[in-house]
Amino acid sequence: MNYLRERVAYLKGLADGMKLDTSTNEGKLLRAILEVLDDMALAVDDIEEAQELLSEQVDEIDDDLADIENLLYGVDEEDEEEYYDDEDDDEAVELECPHCGETVDLEDAFMRGNTVLCPHCGKEIEIEFECECEDCEDGVEDTGN
Repeated sequence: MNYLRERVAYLKGLADGMKLDTSTNEGKLLRAILEVLDDMALAVDDIEEAQELLSEQVDEIDDDLADIENLLYGVDEEDEEEYYDDEDDDEAVELECPHCGETVDLEDAFMRGNTVLCPHCGKEIEIEFECECEDCEDGVEDTGN
């Protein structure tokens, strides 16, 4: 903020041009105020330089983090838009509660292991997950319960 330092220098020059009498109390006070303003302008310059350096470092860290995310997850910023713009395309999984007959959206239901609490009647519904991987027995996923 050289502008601030320039303005303080102008005020100092103005005081010198006015031949400010530093032997009076008012002159001493004005001279001390100008010195404090000059110190403050220098401190603001130092802070701005440090802030600019920190901002550059944060930008570099952000770029490095983006590179690491790309390596780990294989996602670019352009790819992120493709992946997350299609949230409405997911199919909702629904089932009928055997207790009350209401349709239960599994997204809204509270899951606990192999069971779901029906949001309508509050009773538990047992769910069997069908899986086609080699680790599962008889096409039913082993959830460990």
